[in-house]
Amino acid sequence: MQIFTLIFLIALILTTLTQVWLSARHIRHVRIHQDRVPEEFASQISLADHKKAADYTCAKTRAGYLSILIHAGLLLAFTLGGGLNALSEFWANWLNDPLAHGMVLIFSTFFIMSVAEIPLSYYRTFVIEEQFGFNKMTRAMFFTDLIKQSALGLLLGAPLLFCVLWLMEKMGGSWWLYAWFAWIAFNLFVLAIFPTWIAPLFNKFTPLEDATLKTRIEQLMNKCGFKASGLFVMDGSRRSNHGNAYFTGFGKTKRIVFFDTLLARLNPAEIEAVLAHELGHFKHRHVIKRIVISFAMSLAFFWILGYLMEQSWFYAGLGVEVASVPSAAMALLLFFLVMPVFTFLLHPISSIYSRKHEFEADAYAARNASADDLIHALVKLYQDNAATLTPDPLHSAFYDSHPPASIRVAHLQSQEQA
Repeated sequence: MQIFTLIFLIALILTTLTQVWLSARHIRHVRIHQDRVPEEFASQISLADHKKAADYTCAKTRAGYLSILIHAGLLLAFTLGGGLNALSEFWANWLNDPLAHGMVLIFSTFFIMSVAEIPLSYYRTFVIEEQFGFNKMTRAMFFTDLIKQSALGLLLGAPLLFCVLWLMEKMGGSWWLYAWFAWIAFNLFVLAIFPTWIAPLFNKFTPLEDATLKTRIEQLMNKCGFKASGLFVMDGSRRSNHGNAYFTGFGKTKRIVFFDTLLARLNPAEIEAVLAHELGHFKHRHVIKRIVISFAMSLAFFWILGYLMEQSWFYAGLGVEVASVPSAAMALLLFFLVMPVFTFLLHPISSIYSRKHEFEADAYAARNASADDLIHALVKLYQDNAATLTPDPLHSAFYDSHPPASIRVAHLQSQEQA
């Protein structure tokens, strides 16, 4: 057995067992605390709603077990199981051009992985979300969305993939730097067109009509020095009862979006506080900071891939016959398939950084709106979305980009008292 094969297997086993263990911890912790509402929420959230959140959380987490096992099984099948070799040989019988062969190989691999996830996605939507009263999607809408997502992925992904593979084949040892520039250009392009071209493919966006609320929001935006191309309401209720708000785009394409479910549940002061939180992300340049970090990490990944694609042990250790498929596409595919296995334990670092941004945005909202109103809004959202108030701390550290409810509310209360 190759040394790298052993390293890969150990990493895969450790990652899979850690994911399962974290899920088991999470379920156990939520169940232990399901019979008592935390004291700071007892006046606003009933025991029935608290138990509903516990049941919903546990149901989603149990479904995650299957997702973990499916991913691990597919990864083994594609690598050491010979799946990528078989796919490559199959397409080689039909395509002689290396670029065409590479593109079809990558797309067919991710197509198989996506198809394998459809039953679980269907179960989450039409069993779990349905059971807890959140799902509004029809089966026709579910499959229409799948078709749209696939077509959009092909339309946007094919030119990018062609460009990267061409650079890998033609630009010599510095290809990874050129590919990185292409990746940056692609991401900025998608960010620019998302609000006006991509998002409307899946939801309807209408201008905010409530004149009183609109005036209030515009006053807050002027106070915070934020300019947007418009205030919009998204028909989130077509698919789900979950609520949210966000701003998207950059430059002249920035827009603020409210889910219709959010507007129906919160009062104007609470909506203003939620928006102030989102504007806090803008004021602290969180989006830009995350984009810069993402681009820096992608540069490191491209550089590592540039090294690995020249190493025969990288292919052989993952079950690929180098002599028959020494292609750029195979190196790219292998790298992005196995990278999550080796980076999973770094998730808490990302969560810590994200939570730091959430605390900063909350503090900004407390200064420019009302911490008390934001607390009331958050509690309503926790209740309406059946979000558990008692997550397992370690599970939360790995998976949650936002602080746990009790910690976040305590932080906001300290801001109110300051």
